[in-house]
Amino acid sequence: MTQNVRVRVSRPQLPPEIEEYRDGPWRRDAVRQVSTAFEAERFIEEVGFAACLTDCRRPGPSLYVAVCGRRDAVLPRNVQKDSETSLTWQLKDELIRRGKVYYAKLARGKAMFLAPRMIPHFHAIWGLRRSEEKTRLSRNAQKILRVLRREWEMSTLDLRTDSGVTDRKAFTRALDELQAAMIVVPSEVCYLPKFTYIWTLGVGRFPDALVRRVKREHALREIARCFLTGAGVTVPGEMARVTGLPRPEAGLGNRALVAEGFATMIAPGVYKLAEDRWTGSPGSADEPALAQT
Repeated sequence: MTQNVRVRVSRPQLPPEIEEYRDGPWRRDAVRQVSTAFEAERFIEEVGFAACLTDCRRPGPSLYVAVCGRRDAVLPRNVQKDSETSLTWQLKDELIRRGKVYYAKLARGKAMFLAPRMIPHFHAIWGLRRSEEKTRLSRNAQKILRVLRREWEMSTLDLRTDSGVTDRKAFTRALDELQAAMIVVPSEVCYLPKFTYIWTLGVGRFPDALVRRVKREHALREIARCFLTGAGVTVPGEMARVTGLPRPEAGLGNRALVAEGFATMIAPGVYKLAEDRWTGSPGSADEPALAQT
């Protein structure tokens, strides 16, 4: 009799020097931790893009980790009573209202913040042009979009009613589809008389960024540049996991950085900032350790 055994693949251990390098840009230290909306906006602008509520178990910059200001931050089971989780949630709501950074559920349903400078590059990969909507959006997504283009802003309940997509699961799926295509974004969060999001068109908030055309290969390179600048080194599959890119395309972006001298490949799938790009010294001992991951 054959048994199926699930093997847990652990994330490669990075040398201490690399983890220390990441602590700075990703605000994983008490000196630079985030506590206000202004600081959160600066953090997102510096890193280019960041997850909202991921912890140390997932790679990449995270608003929650930046609020905690420590490398080993882990979301508690009872998040409602946790002060750091509550502050992250409050900052997320305030950032949505301020509208200076992009926030939505993007690739693979990941809730992410984007700095305005990164919006054209993410849109080049995942965004839809208006001419593609009829062939690539589901019928429910098109119904919701039709209503939003007419009304411009609507609450979740009103949008569900007016679009005719009254089934909650079908509505959520369609709305996630529109967010992933970088067409619809939340513009406000209301808690009274009951909790709801207000939805609007992304192009209303970021018109220049969302109409700017960028070639796909250029977008892949700039997304890779953005991640590697903050990470110092990226190991196999890491950038794909953080951004939602397919691994072959993440590799294309990293290899483009190697071609222009911005990075070096020290092992298959392992890319490191070129020596003149480091804000701190990476140390010569990093390469053998990383090559073994």
